[in-house]
Amino acid sequence: MSWTTPADLRAQVQRLWDRGDLLRAAVTDTVLWPLRLNLKIPSSADLSDRFEAVREWVCTIANTPQVRIEWREWNHRVQGTQRLPVAVWLDTLQDALAFIGKARQAQRFEAVWQQTAATQPVLLAWLSRRPLQALALADRWERLLAVVAWLQAHPRPGVYLRQVDVPGVDSKFIEGHRGVLAELLDLALPPEVIELDATGVAQFARRFGFLDKPVRIRFRLLDPSLPSLPGYLSSPQSLPDITLDAANFAALTLPARRVFITENETNFLAFPPAADAIAVFGAGYGWEALARASWLHRCELHYWGDIDTHGFAILDHLRGYFPHAASFLMDRETLLAHRLHWGEEPDPARHDLARLTAEETAVYDDLRFDRHQPRLRLEQERVGFGWLCDRLACLPSGAPVAPLPRS
Repeated sequence: MSWTTPADLRAQVQRLWDRGDLLRAAVTDTVLWPLRLNLKIPSSADLSDRFEAVREWVCTIANTPQVRIEWREWNHRVQGTQRLPVAVWLDTLQDALAFIGKARQAQRFEAVWQQTAATQPVLLAWLSRRPLQALALADRWERLLAVVAWLQAHPRPGVYLRQVDVPGVDSKFIEGHRGVLAELLDLALPPEVIELDATGVAQFARRFGFLDKPVRIRFRLLDPSLPSLPGYLSSPQSLPDITLDAANFAALTLPARRVFITENETNFLAFPPAADAIAVFGAGYGWEALARASWLHRCELHYWGDIDTHGFAILDHLRGYFPHAASFLMDRETLLAHRLHWGEEPDPARHDLARLTAEETAVYDDLRFDRHQPRLRLEQERVGFGWLCDRLACLPSGAPVAPLPRS
């Protein structure tokens, strides 16, 4: 049976709710009442062939609560005069909300709207745009408004989130609501106190002038002759493993000539001694932090990543900050020599990488076009340690920087 049922009618109203139309209608004149619902009714043939089914349908529609039914009499050649529904109406918003059981939720949204109108009217546009999200936040809305008010009183405060002194609000609350707070603060604060190029949840602190956790850079001295911590005597068997915040790392005057960056912690820890060199653990921070260290730009940089499409994508990204960076153990010879250790990359990249050298591009193309096997990956920790030591020994003591990528 294709005739409209009470469930179909409720589904139509539920769609209005799911789009936020009914919540908007609770506080604005966005929906005109009465509202006519779509109704598919029996045909003349149905009256002849399925008369009892039609009678049951009429009874069901007639007993549907909250709706107003528009009737019409039909003169049927077999069944005589019959009175059938031809339209169904919801006369008021209250009828529509009661029809789908949302009256209480609408009242909560109205309370949020009134509270916002009284304290932060500039945010009413956000409520109108995201009414369902606002409803979901109703039990936290007062605290969110309090955070907005605090930032209005303390623009670009230069403190940690932990230091925001608002009743009922702690740093975990702010961190857990950075997405919605960013949207609210973008509306409530003047543009000049917002750092517009800091986008996304991860850059919430920088966007609105909070202090952020310092990026920490971990490195090992690979040459015992390099200056170390005061009172610490370096030896090839015990080379220092040091972690510094990015600012202090950038301020170093370390006389290292070569820097090896690896993404794997075990490789970082096991990297063999090398003259005038340090190893940097690449996990956990972006290249921006390294790029602040001007002394690194004068070093020979060697990046050792997985031989897979994302390893080359990371190398390409690194060259956006250090154009002279060379790849290390990411060549075809290394790949083919470790065939027994090949694995599978879960989600390979397929896009072009403009900063790779011709040799790197050839290996990358072999990977992204599945020329050896589908989704091929050689993880860096599977490269033989002897292979690493041999290649390291083959690097010239005054190795030139990597050639510039092709145009």
